[in-house]
Amino acid sequence: MPHLPIYIFDLGGVLIRLDVGRCMRAFEALMGEENMRAVLGMDSNGEGIKAVSVASRQLMADFERGLISPDDFLSQVQAFCHPGTTRRQITDAWMAMLDDLPQERLEVVDRLRAAGHKVYLLSNGNDLHFDFINRTYGLERHFDRLFLSQKMHMAKPEPEIFRAVDEAVRQPDSRIIFIDDIAVNRLAAEQTVSWSTLSCIDEIPNL
Repeated sequence: MPHLPIYIFDLGGVLIRLDVGRCMRAFEALMGEENMRAVLGMDSNGEGIKAVSVASRQLMADFERGLISPDDFLSQVQAFCHPGTTRRQITDAWMAMLDDLPQERLEVVDRLRAAGHKVYLLSNGNDLHFDFINRTYGLERHFDRLFLSQKMHMAKPEPEIFRAVDEAVRQPDSRIIFIDDIAVNRLAAEQTVSWSTLSCIDEIPNL
């Protein structure tokens, strides 16, 4: 008899609401528009900038993959800020990206687990954001296991992260359903490990 479908959720944009524009405007106040665009690769509306330095792209990628600590990240960003900018101010600006996590979204996760589904989290993140989210919402108790880019030292949409998660969770004859708001991540999951994909919680059938 086939197993029940396995559900794998993204965090930012699927469970927790993000306000990237608010975060970028906070950084603009700390470092000016030019540095904000160069270091963080976003404009004040949270839209991506194509022309970002290799060093800046590496900084963000290394932080997301857990290759540098939060202290290292804050120190490197601080070097681009106005004189006198504190690490507390930088942390507050970084945390401004997080909006809220509606309770009804966690209730969806809980209902799936109560119905017998295995439910996992697969997130590109960083320790500053995740530690706050986990303290605030107790994410660990809602999922069978968390797969975090900063702990795995790899990130979506790299094929390796999907293969690693698939190997860890797949059961014989199981269907894996991956919910992620970013199209390139969904495509990579489909092509790499043949997961079914959805773009938001509202697309989950039979809720």
